[in-house]
Amino acid sequence: MTPPFTIAHFTDPHLPLLERETRLSATMPNKRLSGILSWRMKRRHIHLPEILAATVADIHAHAPRHIVLTGDLLNVSLPGEYARATAWLHSLGAPKDISLTPGNHDAYIAGAFDAARSQWAAFMQGDEPGPSVQFPYCRVRGEIALIGVSTAVPTRVFSATGEAGQQQLSALGELLEHHARAGRMRIVMIHHPPGAAGASRRKGLTDRAALLEVFAKYGAELVLHGHTHRGVLDQLAGPGGPIPVLAPASASALDPHKENARWHLLEISRADTGGWRTRVTVRGYCGATRQFRTQGQFSLLS
Repeated sequence: MTPPFTIAHFTDPHLPLLERETRLSATMPNKRLSGILSWRMKRRHIHLPEILAATVADIHAHAPRHIVLTGDLLNVSLPGEYARATAWLHSLGAPKDISLTPGNHDAYIAGAFDAARSQWAAFMQGDEPGPSVQFPYCRVRGEIALIGVSTAVPTRVFSATGEAGQQQLSALGELLEHHARAGRMRIVMIHHPPGAAGASRRKGLTDRAALLEVFAKYGAELVLHGHTHRGVLDQLAGPGGPIPVLAPASASALDPHKENARWHLLEISRADTGGWRTRVTVRGYCGATRQFRTQGQFSLLS
């Protein structure tokens, strides 16, 4: 019997800002100013580098064959944040073994992500990379097609919405149709939640209805997202039945009001019915023991 293909999914690491980067200036864009204030007053007490290090160590201890990271590596998209995140990504593993989709904090103000996206290009391109990063991208690993969609767009102050855009949605439909014909399991990786959690006017997807139409027409076997900072198990309507949607909590969080850090180990294999079985192990950080432990297991059929 062929062993399951294992994927580790984690999200929203929010690598810490340096002290000098949190100094306020009247010349800062209002969006970045509000983000730094949020970091100083709240987020720096929640997103802790030692918790993220423990998450990464636990992932590596399970030796997954592939790692999926669904965005928000940064906080306010400063040049120094991109450089540190690039080094951190390379310490995480080889680019061919890590698939990244950016989040809203990675494109916090206009132009920031466009200027820096080349630094992360190796983690956000398909098996036949072109001269620049183009979304959606696709990587085929065995019988699995990993499709990365970007919803990272700059937004106004106090907004954390995302948008895929018509061009990307059209290309996504073509990829889903192509890999369905090839008999592959299609996993869509995206930062903003396409399910009920993405309906928020302040934090959701502005073109969520159009994205749902793509899934309803072409289907998918699994959608992995981030953004919520809490665990999500949801489903979308597909042409052949429900499409499972999954997200763990932030990978760096020690949060008394929401959820501590979590990541998901996915073990994917062919089901007896000819479809796909995904066994999900939820690994979570326990504050009392200061260690990760298994917090639940369940299976998804698609």
